[in-house]
Amino acid sequence: MNGSGRVASAAAVIQECRSELAARGSNVVREITGRTGPGEDWRHYPAGDGYDPISHAQYFYHSHCAPNGPAREVGEQLGEYGHFHLFLRAEGMPDGTLPLLLPEAAIANLPTPPQAAPSKRGMRDEVSHLIAIAVDPAGEPVRLFTTNRWVTGETWYRADDVIRMLDRFTLDTAEPVSVVNPWLVAIVRLYQPEIAMLLRKRDEAVMDPRRRRRRVDVFEDPKLEITSSLAIDLDQRLAAADRLGVERAAVRQPSAAPRLPPMAEGWGS
Repeated sequence: MNGSGRVASAAAVIQECRSELAARGSNVVREITGRTGPGEDWRHYPAGDGYDPISHAQYFYHSHCAPNGPAREVGEQLGEYGHFHLFLRAEGMPDGTLPLLLPEAAIANLPTPPQAAPSKRGMRDEVSHLIAIAVDPAGEPVRLFTTNRWVTGETWYRADDVIRMLDRFTLDTAEPVSVVNPWLVAIVRLYQPEIAMLLRKRDEAVMDPRRRRRRVDVFEDPKLEITSSLAIDLDQRLAAADRLGVERAAVRQPSAAPRLPPMAEGWGS
């Protein structure tokens, strides 16, 4: 599927999810937590994480209060309620994908305990954090962001390798079954170019020479938590997808056949 087709398909899925949630007075936060509030701080929703045993995609939602203000996470903007962390485990990665850090080096002896480590699912320990999606109290996505390795305790893969993983984030057979599953996949598809950009900026942040001169392992530096961030407006993106669909339909519409001029007098006699 080309880029415009992917966007149109993702937009349609999101609209379907919105309609289904609105019909029962729910939203993605309430759907995933079973509560009207954000849920218990630091607790993973759903319990044990959402996990697809075929694609090996994994996710969870959580929220936590910032120590110095009303926002719900360090680095988070006011109005954000919590966020989804999205992952792909090693069994689902493209063949030949190698970590920048060996798995044992990536998870052992962390001086700062991981804040958002995924639950162990599948057979292998290696797991890549793809993106985090922050939502507001209404469950609408408002920001995409990436994190330093210590935040999730992940195995670190280069941005280009993680970008290749994005197409493999599918939740068709995920447990538990939820309307949140297709919503998350559609958000990734809709914002795939922006997620790719954020992953490259993530790598730029950790490779910044000024940061690497410090006598601290950059991947374990507690002063570097959010490595890239982008505010998003879903309604605006859906409207753009609608306009794109109209334009594509207009291009496909065959033009009217040219009209012949009236026959000259005496023709056909």
